[in-house]
Parts: sequence; structure tokens; C-alpha cells
Amino acid sequence: MLGLTLLYVGAVLFINGLWLLGKIEDKEVAVINLLVGFLSFLIAIYLVFNKSQDLNLISAGAFTFLFAFTYIWVGANQFLKSNSKGLGWFCFFVSLTALTIALNSTFKISMDISIWSIFNWYAWSVLWFLFFVMLSLSKNIQRQVGLFTIFCAVTTGWIPGLLILQNIYEIY
Repeated sequence: MLGLTLLYVGAVLFINGLWLLGKIEDKEVAVINLLVGFLSFLIAIYLVFNKSQDLNLISAGAFTFLFAFTYIWVGANQFLKSNSKGLGWFCFFVSLTALTIALNSTFKISMDISIWSIFNWYAWSVLWFLFFVMLSLSKNIQRQVGLFTIFCAVTTGWIPGLLILQNIYEIY
């Protein structure tokens, strides 16, 4: 399921990056955010409520919920025409959570944790922090955030998702 999730995360981040660069209108971007948000939400439910009660799966599901909810909130804000300040504060929470996971992973490097995974958590922490700065602190960094969002789309979502789905690369 990781490959599926990452492929669609890559797609939504790519589209959101283009949106932040002014290449896509608000209502158009809502569709992919809601799709990926609900897809990620369903995957998270599966991971959290699996029969094995494996803590690793539950953790993966819990963290997936954070990102799923972000995408759902972005999509909803397009229809509600919200100022997104609340979403920005949620992004701050997600950023701190991702940073905690990144730091924990950095100090627990083992056969089970890949360098890609560590890079991924740091990249997501920075990206969600930039969302917080842009949305809640109203800083005019939309272009920079758009470009970094596209970078993350490719490096943390699209390419790894494709490689996993084609059975070329295993993250864990």
C-alpha cells in the first residue's frame, strides 16, 4: 500500500505546487486534494484497525491520518473559501510530528529504516512548516513553497511510489 499512497501523494503535491505557482485555479485543486485525502484516510483506517494490531502498522496509519486530513482540509477550504489560518496551525502540528519522527529515525538507523525514509520525514517536516508560515503567519512565500512542494512531489512521492509499485525498490 505504500507505493499506492506515495504515488497519489506525489500527484497531489505536484498539483498543489502548480496551484501555489498560480497555474491552477482553486476549485480545480480541490478535486485531487479530496480524492487523495479520502484515499489516504481509507488506507489509514485499514492500517490502524488491522487484525494483527501491529504497532508499526498502527503508527503508519496514525501518521497517514495527519496527511490525509491535511488534504481533505485543503479541498474543503476551496469550497468554503476559508482563509486557511487554522489549516496552517494544523500544518505546524504535522511539521513538529514529522520532525520528531525524522529525528527518531536518524538516531535509530538500522536495517529497518532507509535513508530515503529519513530524508522523507525531514522534507515533509520542512514543507508542512512552510505551509504554516505561509498560511498562519501570512508570509508572502507562495512561490518558494510552490517550488519546494513540487520538489517534494517528485522526491518523496511520485518516483518512490512508481519504483515500489513496479517492484523495483523496497523502502522497508
